[in-house]
Amino acid sequence: MKFSKATNYALHTMVYLADIPKGTSIGVDRLAETQKLSPTYLSKILTKLVKSGLIESTPGAKGGYRLARKADNITFLDVIRAIEGQTVLFYCSIDHDDDFSRNEECLIENAMIEAEEKMKESLDRKYIVDIAKLMRSQKNL
Repeated sequence: MKFSKATNYALHTMVYLADIPKGTSIGVDRLAETQKLSPTYLSKILTKLVKSGLIESTPGAKGGYRLARKADNITFLDVIRAIEGQTVLFYCSIDHDDDFSRNEECLIENAMIEAEEKMKESLDRKYIVDIAKLMRSQKNL
């Protein structure tokens, strides 16, 4: 199973934003620098996060990005859906009108959907704030 690099960068960005002081924001250049990305590429990811309501942008010289809601209310699944959308990871390649699968559902697809649902449930229990706290505690060691 593979998510896009954009999801990777979005998750790291969200954890970084969860760790900044409340009421402050971070510019795209600084966010891009932390992950060694081009600001243009990261801006596209940030736009998706803004549209999904996970972060907000503030204009002006001291503007930037910050979380739009509390980090303990943002799950990994929220971020993944903002970047990847709601598409399923597996589609059955067998035409259901042939002799092999006539009048039956694709059993392989059913197994894959079940696994995907379990993964979604797990990701929906992983909060951005938990990773931010772990990172903070590792810095203090």
